[in-house]
Amino acid sequence: MKIVLLDALTFGETDLSAFDKLGEVIVYQTTSAEQTLQRITNADVIVTNKVVINKSHILACGNLKLICIAATGMNNVDLACAKENNIEVENVAGYSTDSVIQHTFSMLFYLMGHSRYYDEVVKDGTYSRGAIFTDVSKPFFEIKGKKWGVIGLGAIGRGVANIAKSFGAEVFYYSTSGVNRTDDFQRQNLDEMLKSCDIITIHAPLNEKTTNLLDYEQLLTCKDGSIVLNLGRGGIINEEAVVKIVDEKNIYFGLDVLIKEPMIENHPLLSVKNKENLYITPHIAWTSVEARDKLIASVVENIKTSI
Repeated sequence: MKIVLLDALTFGETDLSAFDKLGEVIVYQTTSAEQTLQRITNADVIVTNKVVINKSHILACGNLKLICIAATGMNNVDLACAKENNIEVENVAGYSTDSVIQHTFSMLFYLMGHSRYYDEVVKDGTYSRGAIFTDVSKPFFEIKGKKWGVIGLGAIGRGVANIAKSFGAEVFYYSTSGVNRTDDFQRQNLDEMLKSCDIITIHAPLNEKTTNLLDYEQLLTCKDGSIVLNLGRGGIINEEAVVKIVDEKNIYFGLDVLIKEPMIENHPLLSVKNKENLYITPHIAWTSVEARDKLIASVVENIKTSI
């Protein structure tokens, strides 16, 4: 069995040796759109994280039996064509839930605690020259007693909501699909959530209902001093709106996902004046060592049970 890994660089230093027990393994660190067809032509199994496998690719692969998506989202594979040609497609769900929940709070604490400012105050010598033992020039607040809105109440959203509740926050949720329900937290419409919540975290997929869900007009209604974090998908928040509002109003934004990844050079987000109110991480919420280990183990198991 010939197994081709197309973008192993996304797994970092994760041990991939388990694949060797399943057959002949060819590992590519990255694969461009132009390289894809040549690399997969004779494959029995394709493992892809973000490399696109389209109809022409599938039709050209006479030996192909299985496409393993090393991620939860399946929009990078032509599922209809795969089904028509009896090619199984398997993804992995739930492997990064704990990692994304943890990064949500990491982003929150960075912004809420003004970590960038205080780190620089110490390292540039300002603190050493201070007149008193502390620096309270950037007040921060506690989560306890704050209103926390969760957009997208899947496994990650529920996990974040439970921890927020344990901190003493009053938790609300907005289901983007309209399907998820719970009696544990209060349901809110989106307009009311934006106007009333101090902290808003996004954990939803990108689809026709969530594209530009938070645009300029919606973000403008957010409370002064509120924090908005997107750990769902790029495109749920309009990035141009963030560029404008972060310099117009006292709102804090944390973005782990962007429309275009990697980030385009000279992105307008890099030129905002109010940089302390903006924290961007390069789509790393899913990447804890433990999450990547779970991911690879699940992909290996998918191959074992499908072939």
